[in-house]
Amino acid sequence: MQRPTLWLMLVVLLLGILFLREPRLEQSEEFFLNWLLKNSEPHGPTAPLTVVEIGHDTLMDRDAAKEAAETSPHAGGSVVSPLEFALFLQSALAFQPTVVAFENILKWRDRDKDQEQVFIDQAMRVPRLLLAAELTTTPDPDAPGPEIQGFTQVTGKRGELVEFSGVGRQPGEEMRLIATAGFVNLPDEIADGIHVPLLFRYRGEVIPSFALEAILLWLRVTPSEVTIDLDSQISLPQGRKIPIRPDGTLLISPNAGKKAHRIGLNDLLLAAQQHDAGQKTANEFESMRDQIVLARTPANPLSPPDVFAATIATIQTNSFVHRVSWIFDCVILVLAAAAVVKLRDISRVDLVLVAIAFTAAYCLIALAIISRFLIWLPGYLPLGAIWLLVLISIVIPHRYRATRPNVIDIPPPIA
Repeated sequence: MQRPTLWLMLVVLLLGILFLREPRLEQSEEFFLNWLLKNSEPHGPTAPLTVVEIGHDTLMDRDAAKEAAETSPHAGGSVVSPLEFALFLQSALAFQPTVVAFENILKWRDRDKDQEQVFIDQAMRVPRLLLAAELTTTPDPDAPGPEIQGFTQVTGKRGELVEFSGVGRQPGEEMRLIATAGFVNLPDEIADGIHVPLLFRYRGEVIPSFALEAILLWLRVTPSEVTIDLDSQISLPQGRKIPIRPDGTLLISPNAGKKAHRIGLNDLLLAAQQHDAGQKTANEFESMRDQIVLARTPANPLSPPDVFAATIATIQTNSFVHRVSWIFDCVILVLAAAAVVKLRDISRVDLVLVAIAFTAAYCLIALAIISRFLIWLPGYLPLGAIWLLVLISIVIPHRYRATRPNVIDIPPPIA
């Protein structure tokens, strides 16, 4: 058994090293990470963020073809009237939030011009207003591209950032003059439920996305004060650091949005009335003075995915998920190779039962660790190693497996 054992140990080590060295195989860990993040509840403080969920007019007849021509996939103006948004601003301003942000592109039809003016009158009272817009790779050649302030202190290769050459859908000119634009693009090649872009490339310049722009406004930071290393992190004043991938995305937990306060428009309207009347309101409303207020329309099928609240909350609370050290992978490989020696002494049925128990226990431990410490453990490497041992045990020839010594039954003495 000695020679086959050495060969099997070598095979286990080589397969593990191949898994760690091959980028495409290592990226398979993203599936396990996705499962961990979607099924874990991150611990940590409550984020200074209030998400106001505004409903839509269900009685309005909708022409899908006309909406496709007049609105973008992120436009919410076709289902929520300017007057409703104006009422939202009027109520929110009663609590003096630091930033008010709209994640839907505010663009309405000509028949809503009167209501739009009401919204603009309220929007002019907001000190820091962030309105969603979209970048595009196919701008109108006759329209001049707007100037967008980019970051000046950027190091690293910019080739992995998604590049755009113009601005597509955006609010009207009057609203653009009184607000800051935040770009809500979620390119399929880099964005998913756990990776959200913070940086884009616009005509060679590096610019912030909607979520990062909201943070800059909240911290009262200008792009010239930000230092970006595209290989590792975004450095903000006061020692704040945001880890990013080379493509400018941030790893978030989809459940991080639960750290924010979520209220409906009717709750906000009632709280504003109580506040104006001098009555006491809940603490979640009184604390809005130092918060970001994010308006979204969850019932609108044209709204963007609910990832911006989770991204903003992750940055505000510094709840960044990190991978465990590579030493953990090395230890797993060494233990798996060492376990080959004991395979001949364990029955196949017992080994399968041990593998099932280990798989369940490891998943539960990984969920607990990422929830408590924001550290994610690899899944495919350790679980693949244990089931590789099961496979090796099954294919080991019978002559190399340990056999129990024959026991001779001795009859009892005759009395």
